[in-house]
Amino acid sequence: MTDPIDIVIYHNPDCGTSRNTLAMIRNAGIEPHVVEYLKTPPSRPLLEQLLVRMGISVRDLVREKGTPYQELGLGDPALTDGQLLDAMMQHPILINRPIVVSPLGVKLCRPSEAVLEILRQEQKGAFIKEDGQVVVDASGRQL
Repeated sequence: MTDPIDIVIYHNPDCGTSRNTLAMIRNAGIEPHVVEYLKTPPSRPLLEQLLVRMGISVRDLVREKGTPYQELGLGDPALTDGQLLDAMMQHPILINRPIVVSPLGVKLCRPSEAVLEILRQEQKGAFIKEDGQVVVDASGRQL
C-alpha cells in the first residue's frame, strides 16, 4: 500500500461518481486520504489553489444538479469568480466532485475513470462501475 497522503480525494459518499473514483484508487492498491468535503469543506484559499492546479475555471467547478444553483441564480453570466466562490463557501454542495490530488496532478474526476490519468500505480484487476460499465479488464488495462 502507498502512503495515504500521496492521494487525497474530496469525496461525497452519496455520489456514485465519487464512490467509483474512490474504488478505482483502491483498486490500484492505494488507500487515499478521504476528505468528506460536505463535512470538512476546503478553505477558500485551498479551493482557489485546487482550481489553479486543475486548470479549470471557477464556473467549471460549480455543480448544478442537486444543489441550490438555480435558486441562487448562479447561472447569471455577470457573476464574478469571487461571487461564485462565495456561494461555494456558503454551500459546499455546489463544489463539483470528486476532486483528486495526486503527485501527478489534480483533477475533477468526471467521469470517474479520469482518475486513472493521475495515478502512478496500475489497476490491480478488473473494475466495473456501479452502473455495470466495465472500465478496466482483468489484466488491469483501461478499456
